[in-house]
Amino acid sequence: MNAAQGFGRPDDGLVVAAVDPVPPIGAHPLLIFLLQVGVLLLAAILLGRLATRARLPAIVGELSAGVLLGPSLFGWLAPKAADWLLPSHPDQVHLLDAVGQIAVLLLVGLTGIEMDLGMVRRRRATAVRVSLAGLLVPLSLGIGLGYPLAGLMPTGSADTYVFALFMGVAMCVSALPVIAKTLMDMNLIHRDVGQLSLAAGMVDDALGWLLLSVVSALAVGGMSAGLFGTAVGSLLLVVLIAVLVGRPVVRLALRLSKGSDERTVATAAALIILAGAGTQALDLEAVFGAFVCGVLIGSSREFERARTASLRTVVLGFLAPVFFATAGLRIDLRALAEPLVLAAAVLVLAVAVLGKFAGAYLGARLSRLSRWEALALAAGMNARGVIEVIVAMVGLRLGILTTETYTIVVLMAVVTSVMAPPLLRAAMKQVDCTHEEELRVAA
Repeated sequence: MNAAQGFGRPDDGLVVAAVDPVPPIGAHPLLIFLLQVGVLLLAAILLGRLATRARLPAIVGELSAGVLLGPSLFGWLAPKAADWLLPSHPDQVHLLDAVGQIAVLLLVGLTGIEMDLGMVRRRRATAVRVSLAGLLVPLSLGIGLGYPLAGLMPTGSADTYVFALFMGVAMCVSALPVIAKTLMDMNLIHRDVGQLSLAAGMVDDALGWLLLSVVSALAVGGMSAGLFGTAVGSLLLVVLIAVLVGRPVVRLALRLSKGSDERTVATAAALIILAGAGTQALDLEAVFGAFVCGVLIGSSREFERARTASLRTVVLGFLAPVFFATAGLRIDLRALAEPLVLAAAVLVLAVAVLGKFAGAYLGARLSRLSRWEALALAAGMNARGVIEVIVAMVGLRLGILTTETYTIVVLMAVVTSVMAPPLLRAAMKQVDCTHEEELRVAA
């Protein structure tokens, strides 16, 4: 019998078709993939170091690595060499994207792990006011800007309302990792403003992933009362499962992995990735599941933060730079040569900064903070950084953004992250250090 025909006993009625084994990745695609990862990582590390020496967030340099190697420069100056190193064949591109997706899930999971729910509870009134005002004002402005912007520029395959909602989400998010790193670099992490910025950023992150999941579900299924209800129901289901099932499962898994850094790292990584797969199966964004799982891990009594130090090293030192460089590859700065695209970029940036500053400042003043404390909070919350890039990548993958609009959104992330340190420094010079803050720093 021919192997292609099948095998088995004819009298038992069971015939099992023979399946040829899947061939391994070819030598040339593997070579290209390894070169891509190595070149992008090296360029991201070097430019990230230069950025930090210039007192800028490392993400600025890491994104710049991809921009320089992408169509903005390398693809323009040496198109044949760029096409050889970074071919546009889907199979080759998806290899690099797969690494980026793992990086995103683990990075978002670590962000969730870093959430201090106790601090949010202690400062909940002020944090919620600052976060909600800093979220609702730019969200409204972003949605309002999205409709006319969709009429002026190509917006991908998504409907206009989905693009407008997405722009609202893109405007309202903050980047907790960038805020935390900026505060640490400036020795402000123990100041009241620093603590409030982190607490408000945590609330922003949680609400941001919720909103992004809803917009993603609408982009995939379209707008209808049933689909919208399904998306919201799925979100509530995730939260319910996290509380009733996820928490004890995470606690048990961490308890079983105790005593070994390697087992703890492997367990945490596996839980985060599986949680991402779970929300992806519900037609929600995988990053939402990763974030929720990170919160569960970080808040578990069985969790020992020191044991996951090596996971942070791998994610922040290897996976994240590769992801940001990959994100930079999709930026085409030549699009800004078009007067319409440049005008749209300036308008989006202005609305984003105005919305976040106005919202966070209003929330801080309603909480009876001083003018300079409110300005410092607004400066920190304005940084979009890592989270904005992830949101932009989701929009590009779902067809909501085109290359032009993607470039605009990522530029907003970079510029707002660069703005944060000098504005925060200037505002905090006007805020006296209290006795309580001095005790906190000493501790």
